[in-house]
Amino acid sequence: MNRRRFLAAGSTLALAACAGPGGTGSSASGRSSGFAEVNGTRLYYEIAGSGEPVVLVHAFTLDTRMWNDQFEVLARDFRVIRYDARGFGKSALPQPGEAYSNAEDLAALADRLDARKPHVVGGSMGGRFALDYAVTYPDGLRSLVVIDSVVGGWQWSREWLTAYAPVVAAGRRGDLAQAKALWLGLPLFAPAREKPEVDARLKQMVGDYSGWHFVNHNPERAVSPPAVGRLGTIRAPTLVLVGERDLPDFQRTAERLEREIPGARRATIAGAGHIANMEAPDAVNKALAGFLNRG
Repeated sequence: MNRRRFLAAGSTLALAACAGPGGTGSSASGRSSGFAEVNGTRLYYEIAGSGEPVVLVHAFTLDTRMWNDQFEVLARDFRVIRYDARGFGKSALPQPGEAYSNAEDLAALADRLDARKPHVVGGSMGGRFALDYAVTYPDGLRSLVVIDSVVGGWQWSREWLTAYAPVVAAGRRGDLAQAKALWLGLPLFAPAREKPEVDARLKQMVGDYSGWHFVNHNPERAVSPPAVGRLGTIRAPTLVLVGERDLPDFQRTAERLEREIPGARRATIAGAGHIANMEAPDAVNKALAGFLNRG
C-alpha cells in the first residue's frame, strides 16, 4: 500500500473510532489513538494510562514504535502520549517552503490533548525537539529527559559529517533505498545491529519511513538563538541518559547538557549504543521510573 493510500486508510479508521473532542478512538485496554490537526498539519498520536502526562518524542527516521518497550510500562503510573512528528510514521509530510517548528508542534499537540505541562522524554532527534521546547516554553513542562540527544546549534565533528554525507547525497539524488541502507549501516547503529530483535525493529521503521527529509530541504524553522547556547535557561528538572557505546559526538553532547542545564543529572546506560531505550530497555525504564516518580 503506498503512503497516500495508507494515510487515507488510517484516517478512515481513526474517524470511524472517533470518540469525543480529542478525536481519539478508545480500546477496551484503555489505549486510544488518532490524528490531531495542529499548526496546519496532521499528527498521529497514541495515548495510554492516566495521571500526569508524559510525552515521548522519537528519533530521526523512526516513529512511535521506538517506544514500545516504554509505552505500556510508563502507562502504569502516567498518562503517556507518543506521536509521530511531521514526515514520520503516520503523520503528514512537511510542505516544501512552508516553515514550521517542531517545538511549536509539540506545544500545540500537548494543548490539544489536554496534556499541558507534561514530562517530556525525547530520544536523539526527539531530544532536540524536547530541548527546543524546554528553552522556548521554560514553564511548559514538569520535567525533561533526553536520551542519546541531539541539541540545536551543535557543531558536529568532522568524523560524523564525513560518515553522514553519503546518506545525504543518496537522498538528494533521489535514491531513497540507498540512503536508507547507508543510514542503517552507519557506526551509529553498530551496537543495535548486534541485537537481532532490535535490528529487525529498526529496519522495519526505517523501511516504513517516508524518506522525505533525505530527499527534500526541510523548511523547519530553527529555534533562535539555538538551544545549545540557552541551556542555562531550562528550569525543569532534567535527566540526561546516554548509551555507553554511543558515538563521541553524543557523549560530548550529554556532558555539555549535564554541565550547562541547572541541576541536570547524567547517567550512562551500560552496553547500549545510540538507541539506548531499545537496546537496553530495562535499564532505561528503571532510570525513567526513578526520575519521573521522584516526587
